[in-house]
Amino acid sequence: MKAKREYRNRAETEVAVLDALVDRVDDGMTVFELRAAVEVGIDELEQALSALKEDDLIVVESGGSEGVVIKPDERVVPDAPVDDEAEQSIGDWIRERIPF
Repeated sequence: MKAKREYRNRAETEVAVLDALVDRVDDGMTVFELRAAVEVGIDELEQALSALKEDDLIVVESGGSEGVVIKPDERVVPDAPVDDEAEQSIGDWIRERIPF
């Protein structure tokens, strides 16, 4: 699942972080899990998390034995799954309908 469309006009790393967090909205993710999911350096991840926290798009919670857990803010999570076909290119649409 992807973050809502209105939150996708951010830096690439920030959008990747939001998408990863939306996929695990109930459990949240640790910094290590985010780093593995987003596949960026720790400095770039730290900058993205700082920007998202400053804009109140993520919530940071103490996860007890798990340490710090990061979750997306409720307004970032779409109400219904995003339709991937809406982002399908015209070429892909034609290829599906007219076999070559």
